[in-house]
Amino acid sequence: MFSQHGIHAVGIDRIVAESGVAKSTMYVHFRTKEELIIAYLRRRSDMTRARVTAGVEARNTRPVGDRVLAVFDVLDEIASEPDFRGCPFVSAAAEYPDHQGIWEVINYDRSWLPRLLEELLRNANVPDASNLIRQLVQLHDGANVMAHLDQSKGSARMARKAAEHLVADLY
Repeated sequence: MFSQHGIHAVGIDRIVAESGVAKSTMYVHFRTKEELIIAYLRRRSDMTRARVTAGVEARNTRPVGDRVLAVFDVLDEIASEPDFRGCPFVSAAAEYPDHQGIWEVINYDRSWLPRLLEELLRNANVPDASNLIRQLVQLHDGANVMAHLDQSKGSARMARKAAEHLVADLY
């Protein structure tokens, strides 16, 4: 519901009605709507991280460049799903520009992709790997936003093409 309709647009009464959970039970687990949002965002982050990591690990015997490009292949799969509504963290950041707990989970999500890329590039002798990581993350983020705002099903493939040039030396 948060992804489809927006976080502020979905009230507690609707959440309770559609989940079938009593309001008192929900408040036992989540004292505020923001705590529920934080749990939702953390779960989304963990699910995406697991999916991307599995895509990278499926190419474990392939060159590092192929493993890096798996990140974009998984994004293409995600952005092509019929219920894709863009990055929930961008939406949360727009709706909660000052909420510390929500920003902590946004930062939690923002940290895993650079760490994954750093692990992949660690033994590849890449000069200025930190710059390459920032470029790859920017391509990923741009493709994610473009997929939603432009309804562009090909944005991840376009980003992958650009990333191919960046990792060409890793083969």
